Amino acid sequence: MTLRLANGLVLRYLKTIEMVGVLMRIFSFTLVSWLGPESPFLFVWVFNTIDAVMLSWCSALKKDAAYTLLNVFWIMVGVIGISRASGWL
Repeated sequence: MTLRLANGLVLRYLKTIEMVGVLMRIFSFTLVSWLGPESPFLFVWVFNTIDAVMLSWCSALKKDAAYTLLNVFWIMVGVIGISRASGWL
């Protein structure tokens, strides 16, 4: 699938993708809040990074610079979190 087709698909389902991304983020932070140190941190970081990618893509297509920056930041934080949870750092 080309990037143009993928962008078209994201634009077609933009509101749904954004809502799923926001619900994913709420779920991951709720899981950490409830379980504390017993949280499955690698799962939480991977899950949170996926929602950051989804939300970054949506905000970039909407040309929302602030929201894009925020979610790209979360992607970078997620990569570090995944690396730490995996024992790579």
